[in-house]
Amino acid sequence: MRHHWLARAGRAELTLVFAGWGLGPMPFAGLAGAGDVLVVDDYTALDDPLPQTAAYDGVRLLAYSFGVAAAGHWLSASGLRPVRLAAVNGTLFPADERKGIAPEIVTATADGLSTASFARFCRRAGHKGPVPAIDMAAAQAELRAIADRGPAPETRFDRVWISAQDRIVPASAQEAAWRDHAEAIRRIPASHQPFAPDQHWQEWFA
Repeated sequence: MRHHWLARAGRAELTLVFAGWGLGPMPFAGLAGAGDVLVVDDYTALDDPLPQTAAYDGVRLLAYSFGVAAAGHWLSASGLRPVRLAAVNGTLFPADERKGIAPEIVTATADGLSTASFARFCRRAGHKGPVPAIDMAAAQAELRAIADRGPAPETRFDRVWISAQDRIVPASAQEAAWRDHAEAIRRIPASHQPFAPDQHWQEWFA
């Protein structure tokens, strides 16, 4: 897992973000008002204990896209109990015909990954900034590891955000995956990448 500190001022609470595949910390760079923010990505392995979290009185966790399943696996192993847990446009079933992205699409994305196909992915996701630089071989290995790892253990999220125009993880699949979290779901008219500059972090944890 890679670590990206967006802010580190020694505040009492940490905002921990499990980012999605490929986009890294870029979608979150413009959000405001969180104090210390640590973004993690690269889920080829999930054995990083993230010892940084021990320095804080409380940790709130936002998981996005494939980061939702990664967070579910990691929380189960680490024992960390966030004070607030939010999921955005992802499920605990990353490669799943009904509750995530169809496994054959994940496989095809990994097998056919190129500079051009990654740029198309970014556009489909609704990412409006420059296309991030990625290590193609590492990104392919990460996708295969995510699919091979399978569904995450049951994890109760306080808030679940589902974008109606999600072209990466279909809204219908998210609805099926979170059926038992109906009271936590909020629906938004947005793309897969719904974060915008000058939004406040608290909006996503509300």
